[in-house]
Amino acid sequence: MARGVTQAPLGTGPRVTSRASQGRRRRERTLGAAGLVKTPQAGARPVGACAGAMAGGAGLAKRLGTLLSGLLECGAFCGIIFGWASLVFVLKDLGYFEGLCQPSATPGPNLTLGSDCSGQDEQFSLVFTIGSFMNNFMTFPMGVVFDRFGTTAARLIAISLYTGGTLLVAFSTPVTPVSSLTPVSPELAVLLFPAMSMLSVGGILLILTNMQVGNLFGNYRSIIITLYNGAFDSSSAIFLIVKLLYEQGLSLRAMFLFLAACSAWHLLRTLFLMPRSRIPYPLPPNYDYGLQCWGRSRSYRAHKDKQTPGEAGPEETPLEPPIARGGDVPGTPFRACACSWLFAWHVAWLSVMQLRHYLFIGTLNPQLEHLAHGDHALVSTYTNAFAFTQLCGVLCAPWNGLILDRHKRGKDPRPEGTLAALADLRSAVLSLAVTVALCLLFSVLAAVPVLPAQFGTFVLQVISRSFLYGGNAAFLAIAFPPQHFGKLYGLAMALSALVALLQYPCVALVQGPLQGDPFYMNLGLITVVLVAFVSPVVVARECQRRAKELGMAGTPLAGPPSTEIHAETPH
Repeated sequence: MARGVTQAPLGTGPRVTSRASQGRRRRERTLGAAGLVKTPQAGARPVGACAGAMAGGAGLAKRLGTLLSGLLECGAFCGIIFGWASLVFVLKDLGYFEGLCQPSATPGPNLTLGSDCSGQDEQFSLVFTIGSFMNNFMTFPMGVVFDRFGTTAARLIAISLYTGGTLLVAFSTPVTPVSSLTPVSPELAVLLFPAMSMLSVGGILLILTNMQVGNLFGNYRSIIITLYNGAFDSSSAIFLIVKLLYEQGLSLRAMFLFLAACSAWHLLRTLFLMPRSRIPYPLPPNYDYGLQCWGRSRSYRAHKDKQTPGEAGPEETPLEPPIARGGDVPGTPFRACACSWLFAWHVAWLSVMQLRHYLFIGTLNPQLEHLAHGDHALVSTYTNAFAFTQLCGVLCAPWNGLILDRHKRGKDPRPEGTLAALADLRSAVLSLAVTVALCLLFSVLAAVPVLPAQFGTFVLQVISRSFLYGGNAAFLAIAFPPQHFGKLYGLAMALSALVALLQYPCVALVQGPLQGDPFYMNLGLITVVLVAFVSPVVVARECQRRAKELGMAGTPLAGPPSTEIHAETPH
């Protein structure tokens, strides 16, 4: 619990006893008397939708509504591109890029001459490569937009991109609608390239604005961040639903038009269940958000024009108190964070494991065809199995959150300030190491050229991926000042996107010199994943350095909550 705040009955909000709060109230009364701020008359009852909010801020029901609706949003929309293997099955059946297939000189499983569709597979792989690249690379400018302009502006951009992407898929077609005798043309199929990119960028921006919801729930912050990232992983199952409905006779256009219509729900949530700027952490007293409190926010705007530079309105409250949660001095510039070894090795940790996952997803369909010897029904069965396992991402991700928040449970008094930041950073070491170990096991099993073994690969892949993205967001929130979270998160994803571009030459290597057999490429990726073990070692050494500095400064590791010693910016 933050200093200067005493526990109050549920629904009434905390009572503030700090001098700063008392001084702010006196200034508000003075400004109200001057007519600069609208203050309620004594004994007057607030009317309208803001009555409850003015009395005690956002209640538990509203915060739970924000949490659950955000979980649905992340789980149904944000990461659907990663269900690409299911959508490719539908697109191939519809004849997208079919003109790139060539007659094969080798007989198929039925001893009949088949088609060599490696060109078609490369084209689909290129669509996914560009889409996944944009998913990461555009996160940095979108993070800057989020940090600079706030939640509402970022979400409106995300909704526009998402709606445009779904409409492009809906109106793409593999054939030229002139005559049934006209050969297949890829002209309108190329709409898949901008469509997947728009879906990727819109989805990552939606989840970026949702991760701040963890700030509403204090001690469960890391769990909620990882839960949302798990829901992001599970959203890849949406393309499985598209595949199953397509097999029941529903058209691809109708399904994507429905997804486009769902943007109205995103807009309503933006207006009523999300803040205009950002959700602060820890929450200030009586904090509220959403459209119903705009009247109150406008009254504070006049106050903000007259207040001293150190004050803040209800939604402009700094994301952190004067003691930095990242363990850095509050004024640590963005450049110092981005150029630190801590951040550099974290980007390497993220990049190598993300490349492993992207290659697995992007090459899953041709790999299954290789292992199943072209059996269409068997490939469909394994594709469905992979997509079903993706639904479990939302169940696996909170396990990482429990690791990150394990020191916050129990009856022992929790440290505050720099000591709390150090405890958070120590908890991240185990999370980072477990994530690498899971990815290593997944990579080893993926290299086994036996089709039934892929069921185990699917399970390890979804657990590893949930730990990867949830742990990435949680670590950046823990290790660095929160005012830079959007930019650092975006920069990490953008740099990892450059590494992810290697997936296309890797696919070309498999389709060309390796003749469709990814075994040797998988062995090479196992070696690459081992590099990620450096990151938890670097974080552990940083924890030792900070603990040593605190000891030299005379700060006991179990010191009182009022301790205010700041560690240096990581080098």
